[in-house]
Amino acid sequence: MNDTMQIMITMVLYMLIVIGIGLAFAKRANQSSEDYFLGGRTLGPWVTAMSAEASDMSGWLLMGLPGVAYWCGIADAAWTAIGLAVGTYINWLITSKRLRRYSEKANAITLPEFFSNRFHEDKKIIMTISALFILIFFTVYAASCLVTCGKLFSTLFGFDYVPMMIVGAVFVLVYTIIGGFLAESASDFMQAVVMIVALVVIVVTGTVAAGGLGAVITNAQSIPGFLDFFGIATPVVSDGVQQVVNGAPAFGEAGSYSILTILSSLAWGLGYFGMPQVLLRFMAIRKEDELKMSRRIATVWVLVSLIISVFIGIMGRSLFPTALTTEATSENVFILLATNLLPPLLAGLVMAGILAATISSSDSYLLIAASAFSKNIYQGLLHKKASDKEVLWISRITLLLVTVIAIFIAMDEDSVIFTIVSFAWAGFGATFGPLMLLSLFWKRINRAGAIAGMISGGCMVFIWNLLIRPLGGIWDIYELLPAFLISCVCIVVVSLLTAPPTEEMQREFEEVRAGK
Repeated sequence: MNDTMQIMITMVLYMLIVIGIGLAFAKRANQSSEDYFLGGRTLGPWVTAMSAEASDMSGWLLMGLPGVAYWCGIADAAWTAIGLAVGTYINWLITSKRLRRYSEKANAITLPEFFSNRFHEDKKIIMTISALFILIFFTVYAASCLVTCGKLFSTLFGFDYVPMMIVGAVFVLVYTIIGGFLAESASDFMQAVVMIVALVVIVVTGTVAAGGLGAVITNAQSIPGFLDFFGIATPVVSDGVQQVVNGAPAFGEAGSYSILTILSSLAWGLGYFGMPQVLLRFMAIRKEDELKMSRRIATVWVLVSLIISVFIGIMGRSLFPTALTTEATSENVFILLATNLLPPLLAGLVMAGILAATISSSDSYLLIAASAFSKNIYQGLLHKKASDKEVLWISRITLLLVTVIAIFIAMDEDSVIFTIVSFAWAGFGATFGPLMLLSLFWKRINRAGAIAGMISGGCMVFIWNLLIRPLGGIWDIYELLPAFLISCVCIVVVSLLTAPPTEEMQREFEEVRAGK
């Protein structure tokens, strides 16, 4: 049996286990829409923490982030990782308990429903706007996961990218339709374990193969700006392909990495306050008191996985300096290391780590997008008397449509996973982050301010990314930072210029703050 077949068998066995989890939860998931979309608020602390982080990180952790480090060194990857680690901890620390309490008080099982009920809407404008933004950005997010699947399968098995990407899409779609939120969360826990095992196996094996930690660092130091936190390596490229001179990759002089650029990278941490797949776990945990343990578990997992992920990119440049010569193919460094350094069966398990990361995210994205339409738009606006069974059927049709659109977005095999994820991350962070924080902690926020904040934040992500950032110079800032700040300003200004929230809303706010 050849190596490729052994890897394929290991991955197929893993996929069968994941499907088994979906089938095990299928009956429970179909009892009601609350069970399907939020698991009946029954998650324990370990599953809450691990599923939140696994669904959050996705294949981006094992492919996108190491690819950035491999391509241009430590600065971009490390500052982004620092921002994410800090954002993770603060989000769990200040947001989780208040949201768990408030979402139950507001009788909400989806994020749009929480915002709508928080402001006691009759006309469901907030619900509609938030559901539409979720559909838009999660479709983009799902596309990044399909790109990961396509790159993984085409690199491993030598098949064309597009058919492999579609196979991955079909698998994720079927799995999500079967099991719902509980299956997703249970399998995400397992996948978080597989992801961390995969990272550790590769970093240990690769460091040994490279001649030790000292050899990896020495090689990185020989590249201008590669290990510089305040500079960045500059690959010499022609038509997007890095040049190779005398068997070595060509780099120019180190580029500058300004304080503004550092702040731009750290701004990734702001995204957590508006990330539906994480916020839903806060709403779904069975007891508010268990969130403290979840916070510790999640923080440790994120710190370990991010540090290893960045180092894998640095190590890959030492072991295979000229193997990946474009920014898009650099995201295959994890696959390259696994297939060249590990026995086939173990490599298959590590590849299952990438598949695990991708599945754990894409099922979350698809499920939340489906709930945004079926629960918040279809039942909330179009057919208010729709039965639970009808809502579940509409959600499954929505899953299919979102997957089809994501497939079209993911058709280009030169897509860079990091770039796709960064746009969707900014979209959620700016649209929902300021609104979530101010909804939980500022009594004076009102419905008009909430609407202004969502629209300004979501639209500014598009405006900054497409029109302003391409100007370069001081304008070359990650769109999340300016969009987040503008959304905050709009919420505060519009809320203060319009009528205060009703006494009932203010009383609810005080009850939640007091823990009643």
